[in-house]
Amino acid sequence: MPRAGQCLLWLGLVLASVCASLESAAPSNSTTGPLNVLLIIVDDLRPSLGCYGDKAIRSPNIDQLASRSLLFQNAFAQQAVCAPSRVSFLTGRRPDTTRLYDFNSYWRIHAGNFSTIPQYFKENGYVTMSVGKVFHPGISSNYSDDSPYSWSFPPYHPSSEKYENTKTCRGPDGQLHANLLCPVDVADVPEGTLPDKQSTEQAIRLLEKMKTSASPFFLAVGYHKPHIPFRYPKEFQKLYPLENITLAPDPQVPAGLPPVAYNPWMDIRQREDVQALNLSVPYGPIPVDFQRKIRQSYFASVSYLDTQVGHLLSALDDLQLTNSTIIAFASDHGWALGEHGEWAKYSNFDVATRVPLMFYVPGRTAPLPEAGEELFPYIDPFDSVLELMEPGRRVMDLVELLSLSPTLAGLAGLHVPPRCPVPSFHVQLCREGQNLGKHFQLQDLGEDPHLRGNPRESIAYSQYPRPADYPQWNSDKPSLKDIKVMGYSIRTIDYRYTVWVGFDPREFLANFSDVHAGELYFVDSDPLQDHNMYNDSQGRDLLQSLMP
Repeated sequence: MPRAGQCLLWLGLVLASVCASLESAAPSNSTTGPLNVLLIIVDDLRPSLGCYGDKAIRSPNIDQLASRSLLFQNAFAQQAVCAPSRVSFLTGRRPDTTRLYDFNSYWRIHAGNFSTIPQYFKENGYVTMSVGKVFHPGISSNYSDDSPYSWSFPPYHPSSEKYENTKTCRGPDGQLHANLLCPVDVADVPEGTLPDKQSTEQAIRLLEKMKTSASPFFLAVGYHKPHIPFRYPKEFQKLYPLENITLAPDPQVPAGLPPVAYNPWMDIRQREDVQALNLSVPYGPIPVDFQRKIRQSYFASVSYLDTQVGHLLSALDDLQLTNSTIIAFASDHGWALGEHGEWAKYSNFDVATRVPLMFYVPGRTAPLPEAGEELFPYIDPFDSVLELMEPGRRVMDLVELLSLSPTLAGLAGLHVPPRCPVPSFHVQLCREGQNLGKHFQLQDLGEDPHLRGNPRESIAYSQYPRPADYPQWNSDKPSLKDIKVMGYSIRTIDYRYTVWVGFDPREFLANFSDVHAGELYFVDSDPLQDHNMYNDSQGRDLLQSLMP
């Protein structure tokens, strides 16, 4: 099937030409002076939120933000694992350009001295600050969260982070364990607090200081939850009684799934409570009652996260900064909750790559607040009656997370960096993502559908590396030297097409004539992507029709 690789390359050329024709100028600011930026990055959050149509989730504060924002319904990460995704969207470059597919290199040394979003704002007169998990810590950000390039001050990390994977989870035996499921009494944990609570408190302190600053600010706040372990205040379990928790609608491994595409969720298997289940490797399955507990804890973690976002945005109101601050909210990737028999991320499926993405722009996505008016009053998710809030406006076009960089620059009134040449390893400042500014301009043009883009012309790319054609111990997180296969995935409004091809990690080259496996899902008739049509006549007909 070498022609499948040809199809992928051809679609890439089409995407480049379409995107080049859609570039638009940055919108003008709604207030005098430069706008501040508050970037909220969440770890492992799929669009399991009320504003994305999930009625089972209590996320009133994020929903309230969505009601004042432009919400992108179909946003996708470029690789469904933390470090590669964050480096990708913070530099505006694809993983094949950052050359980071694992956690073990620093792009400035390994690939090129690429500028980052905060670095660009810093060089344009902004005070840039990092709180919590923004860059992935460790080698991939030079053990410094890319300081001093990206930040005006050393980044802040909560002191309680170091307890996240330690034995702080009380099990049924009364003993402390390093578990996957970890509802806690906050008063009993080390330091009497949790990382995301500390990050919110620090972010509010920084906002208080910046209120009187003559310089605009760029504040990035990275929240840990709902990343595993599911360590959250135990009272949030009450929002999701186990008897109300449903299973994934497609909990079985699909019959037509190529083994190379499967993620064996090895990090979950390392947790003490999961080890006690004595699961078979690589396909499991996890017992039904424990599946419900995982889903309960994920949802509870999302509601706990929502309270932290609520406190942060309420403080922005109290400090009268909502009329001068852009708010961007995104996740680094999704997370499977039993779909396809999978857990965690580490795949090219929608559940792993699709993310929430929304932007609040004062005076553009919502009217400027009047004196004393609160746009984001804190909402308690435990309130018995919560008002249903619809997003301010939805964009159905497929977009990529690496568009975050040029879009924020444009919304803030900065010059949008130019498109990257191919190759761009020698270019410090450029971007591979599309500026999404045109979607904000549509509000000024009314609701004429003829002025909108065609979602059928939009495409999002993702990719994932594997060490072998069959699941093994390092399938989820292979080191660069072990990568033998790369799965390149194209998502359109109609289908997801993935081709798994040979990959040379020394030369960073994919061999599209060496096709190991393929996947093709028609998402209109198969939205859960359970029926691989790659080898069916219908699938072959589609691929043939796409050939130039």
